[in-house]
This record gives sequence, C-alpha cells and structure tokens, in this order.
Amino acid sequence: LFLKSAAQKIKQQNRGSFQVIVCEGGAGSGGAQGGGGRVMAHSLAAGGIETILIPDSAIFAVMSRVNKVIIPAHAVLANGGLIASSGCNVVALAAHHFSVPVVCVSGIFKLTPIFPHEGQDTLNDLISPSAVLEYSNLKDKHLSDVEFINPLRDYISPQYIDLYVTNVGSFQPSFIYRLLAEYYHSDDWDIFE
Repeated sequence: LFLKSAAQKIKQQNRGSFQVIVCEGGAGSGGAQGGGGRVMAHSLAAGGIETILIPDSAIFAVMSRVNKVIIPAHAVLANGGLIASSGCNVVALAAHHFSVPVVCVSGIFKLTPIFPHEGQDTLNDLISPSAVLEYSNLKDKHLSDVEFINPLRDYISPQYIDLYVTNVGSFQPSFIYRLLAEYYHSDDWDIFE
C-alpha cells in the first residue's frame, strides 16, 4: 500500500517513476509455504509499478543498484531494534555494507517496551523446515545428520536501521524509547514482563 500510494503521487505530479526490487522471500516469509516476495511483486506489478523479483541469494549482488531499502516491522523494540520477517537481517547487513539507507515502515501500535537482552535466539520462533526441504528428502543418508533451522523472524540491530516511518511521523531508532514514553503509560509496560 505504501509503495502503491507513492507511485500514484509521483505519477500525478509527473515526476517520473521508480523501480522496486523485491526479494523472493524464503520459507519464513509469507507463511509456511513461503514466497511472500512473489505475492508482493505480483501485486506491485499489477498496480503499474516496475518490479524486479530476485532470489534471496542475489541480495548482496544487487544492493549496489539500490537507493533505499524499505522493510516492514513485526515489532519495534524499545532500543530501536526491529523484529522483521526472516531474511530481513541479511538485507539490512548488505545495505549497511553499501551505505544504502534502511527505512522501516510501521504503525505506532507495533512499538513494544521489550529489550533484546539475550540476543537473537530468544526473539525467534522456529517453524517447520518442511517449507525448505520435504521430509521425503531426509531419507538421503547425506541429509540424515543435518539439522535444519527455519526461523520465522529476524532481529535487526538499531545500528542498521536509519529511519522509522510511522503513522505519526518519522523517527530515528534512538528516539523510539522516548516515543514509547509519550504514547504508552509506564504501568502498561508490566503486561510485557
């Protein structure tokens, strides 16, 4: 919706157009079947936006062509960190390497007073690896001793996020803690403990 609205405004003002590069999305994105990127690319193309769909393995190779990375949030943590779909951390790291700004689009309701005290593993839900590899393939003796881990979400450190765009304005990650204090009473924080 964000990109479609931007495309409409640019078209109305005769300011040209833009191109969107969408990561295909692994098994963690778009549900257990994966392919959330394919669905998004189809939706954007149907909306008249020039769209390129790339495999996740090409993220680093393509990043030098990118002007801005836009990712959605599952949750925005009190330290300015981000919980996003699996694979978004790789995108943020590649963007950081190429000095490409990372913008997170989120509603204010996704702010949470939780801090990532114990690292990424405590914030990750693991889903069935069947979306990555069919169980019938596990009969192969080479794969029988391999452990498949399929995380649903990634934690992205605040140092890799440049800007949060919310329904009440734009904020840097260092301002998120103050935003929490403005919009939520400290008594409500006890719910998350």
